[in-house]
Amino acid sequence: MNKNSKVLALKYRPQTFEDLIGQKIIAETIINSIKTNKSPNAFLFTGIRGVGKTTLARIVAKALNCKNSIEKISEKDLCVSCHCEAIANSNHIDVLEMDAASKTGVDDVRDLIEFSRYGPTSAKYKIFIIDEVHMLSKQAFNALLKTLEEPPEYLKFIFATTEIKKIPITVVSRCQRFDLSRIKSSELFDFLKKISLKENGKISDEALKLIVKISEGSVRDALSLLDRGLLSVKENEELNLLKAQKIFGFFDKAQLINLFAVILEGNEAKTLELYRRMYDRGMDPKQFINDFLELLYYFKNIDSLKFEGSNFSLNDSEYDEIKKVSSILDNRTLILFWQFTIKIMAELDIVSNQNLSIEMFLLRLIFLSGTKENKSFDNNLKNNELTLTDEVLKDTKENFSKSNETINQMKNISQTTKVEPSKELKTYSEGLKKIKIDSFSNLIRICNDQKEVKLKHELENNVNLVKFENLRIEISFNEKLDKGFIKDLTSKLYDWTGERWIITLSKIPGEISYKENLMKNKKEKIEKITKSKLFLELKNNFDDIKIVDIKYRDEGK
Repeated sequence: MNKNSKVLALKYRPQTFEDLIGQKIIAETIINSIKTNKSPNAFLFTGIRGVGKTTLARIVAKALNCKNSIEKISEKDLCVSCHCEAIANSNHIDVLEMDAASKTGVDDVRDLIEFSRYGPTSAKYKIFIIDEVHMLSKQAFNALLKTLEEPPEYLKFIFATTEIKKIPITVVSRCQRFDLSRIKSSELFDFLKKISLKENGKISDEALKLIVKISEGSVRDALSLLDRGLLSVKENEELNLLKAQKIFGFFDKAQLINLFAVILEGNEAKTLELYRRMYDRGMDPKQFINDFLELLYYFKNIDSLKFEGSNFSLNDSEYDEIKKVSSILDNRTLILFWQFTIKIMAELDIVSNQNLSIEMFLLRLIFLSGTKENKSFDNNLKNNELTLTDEVLKDTKENFSKSNETINQMKNISQTTKVEPSKELKTYSEGLKKIKIDSFSNLIRICNDQKEVKLKHELENNVNLVKFENLRIEISFNEKLDKGFIKDLTSKLYDWTGERWIITLSKIPGEISYKENLMKNKKEKIEKITKSKLFLELKNNFDDIKIVDIKYRDEGK
């Protein structure tokens, strides 16, 4: 390997527009503006880390000041006596590079503006390159505005930022903005291939593709990973995919697909074994969740994706395996998995040991996957008229997931799952005296008689009756309703009447609650009594008399 002291990211930093990869259109636009002498007062380069913002800023500075033609900037023996070499080494007197992360104050900008009053010493333009410009304070941006809009002819600004939204719109509008895109996988792969050959490093194409995937379109990240990978192997030893995965703490999609298949099988021990194997190899829990979400996306959308050689997210075998598994998966289950996986990301920041959270997450997925062959909830959800809060919807989903009938309401599992009771239970049930329930108020009285205090409280305070019919009750409810209410009520109705009842949830507001209706009736009666002749006569004799409450005979039993 080449024993150069520079790291690859610095050693192979582009010096000309031709060296840039993935930014051809931007390069052509800037070259044309310089050739026609119509370059803007201020350039603004934005994009993710490692795509060439600062590098492009230096190339533009060289192009503006190079005494030779723009096509020959930085060529050997042409620009040594010119300005290009000094600009490339960041030591040119007329090209000032400033890191806004360390100089954020208005005083720093005022010094900059004061310095700009003097023309260039030797170059054509005095150029200020401000990296991470979004870090400047609001006052610093305001101080820049006037100079930025009408600078002297010899002055140019070049800004670079990863967070364009943090820059005031008044500043952005005074700049010519260029959005640097992520580097395409195929271009980055070809670039890394050339670098590895120049460095005499042996690395397989699959390992290079892994580096491309991990770098996410960032050239600097890709070169840093390649540098690390080549230094991690012995001389004349090839860096293959397996070694690269160990070095970078990365696992391929095949392992994740296998884990997903085991989850669907419901094998808890095997699921934990596969996950712990990945974890022991250095996998980060948050990275695992992100990759799991990516896999769910592929399962859901694999039919609409085209497999191309330029996309290194999947290889041929992984693509075929995902295609195979997705054919037997239910879309609703995948969406449920997606929502559940999103929620676990917040939990990772709460629990100190993130690994434990992931293991419990996988075990919970096993129980969720048990609903994959049962589509009752899907059918119910399609025609359901109910809008639920997250917690109630989650509980309703757990309760209703085993129903196999296609109906227009959401029903509890106890309403639809027909379990043959044992002989002992049959004998006991047959020996009970059946209770007739013909109204909502009658149901509340029976709850009171049967000492079902909790059910009575829920019916009186948290339930709004929409419709009451034989063996069918349609209700709406408030957010205080207990999660297990429907299950408990259905069970008790069956015990009391010997028949199965349907509890329908509706988004229709329904009547006011039983308790509210009772209080309303009491209030009306109290007002009526206070206007009666008898009460007025009593009032004449007893000035402080007043009716506080009305007690019904059957109330409070």
